[in-house]
Amino acid sequence: MNKATENWAEIPYIRLGSGEPLVFIHGLGEVKEGWVKQFVLADEYELIIPDLRGHGEYNNPGEISIQNFAKDILCLLHELGIESAHICGLSMGGMVAQEIYRQAPEKCRSLMLVSTFHYAPKNLGKLFVKYRRNRAENKSVEAIRETAAKVCLYSWSQENIEAFHQYYQPNREFYFKAMEACLKVNNLWLLPKIHVPTLIIGGQYDSVIPVWVQFLMHKQIPHSEFVIFRNTGHVAKLEAAEAFNGVLRSFLNKHKKAS
Repeated sequence: MNKATENWAEIPYIRLGSGEPLVFIHGLGEVKEGWVKQFVLADEYELIIPDLRGHGEYNNPGEISIQNFAKDILCLLHELGIESAHICGLSMGGMVAQEIYRQAPEKCRSLMLVSTFHYAPKNLGKLFVKYRRNRAENKSVEAIRETAAKVCLYSWSQENIEAFHQYYQPNREFYFKAMEACLKVNNLWLLPKIHVPTLIIGGQYDSVIPVWVQFLMHKQIPHSEFVIFRNTGHVAKLEAAEAFNGVLRSFLNKHKKAS
């Protein structure tokens, strides 16, 4: 398996494997390497895994917005000569996946929306960001990461916490801008118009975005599939990696283009 970390037009990305293209989009505060436990899927698929603006190595980002996150990925696919791809996003990445479908539905072979949401009430969003800013104002990045691990994980094993810390690297300058961008999302009208195969995944004990939110999304997206991972929190891709990869592989194989 060949793994290449590249940079196109300031967008750092990992590209590995071969087969139908599969884009992985990380969550808020994460970096592209956070999908490392999913690299095994490169045996059947060509993985494209970018850093989003203000995350990882993408540290000269310009305006932070869900729309721009999506445009960056669409531009990257265009430059790589990829006509369409399977799109998988976790949390904020799931919002970006929805936005990619909004902007260019023809680019999406399928969608995998993991521990994400589709709508944030405006006033509630403002209060939430203000609360989080106040909580983090005098904390070190290390303290923020420690708190995030305990919120995002169901199992606080040392192994899980260390793995989470390795790939959760929030940038103080851009973190809250990205959070604000998430809380402007309103895809209430979009979901019923999604007509590609869609898999929605939730974690049983997700305290960041409760699983009932993903259930509502499932009910609004025609013919979507819905899977709940038991005994996991917000990052089933880490806490239940083998089962998570199995579910993705089964879904993807079912929706491969006929050769």
